[in-house]
Amino acid sequence: MRSKKIGSMRDFILILMLALPFASFSQDWADDSSLDKIINNKDAFGDDESSIVVVEFWAKFNAVNAFPHWSKLKDVQYYRVDIAKAPKYKKEFRVRMAPTLIIFKDGVAEESFKAGLDLECPVDLPELLDTIKEVKEASAF
Repeated sequence: MRSKKIGSMRDFILILMLALPFASFSQDWADDSSLDKIINNKDAFGDDESSIVVVEFWAKFNAVNAFPHWSKLKDVQYYRVDIAKAPKYKKEFRVRMAPTLIIFKDGVAEESFKAGLDLECPVDLPELLDTIKEVKEASAF
């Protein structure tokens, strides 16, 4: 009896250890009902520092070309928007192809990277990080 409890506890711990790395990197999603609040969110503590939000307009049919390095973005908020669930913002931001990445600062679209007819991700990690840095520095003055 005791060995069965130990075995099931060991199985539980093994499953937990395998699932934990994925839980810390869960993707945040937005849609037409939540995107406005996300990009216009102000810091609850009233800091003057601007909040940078990176939004990737994504399509299930082209998931293979989605931006692969979102977990490496630091000091920004990152959301994916399924274009099938956000027709209002797809139209507002003139998203024609997915993936399209847009960098927002204080609710304003500062920079965008749009996929071409090849449907490949239009930006790599170093270029996106450089652009985020430029957007942050532009607000420092």
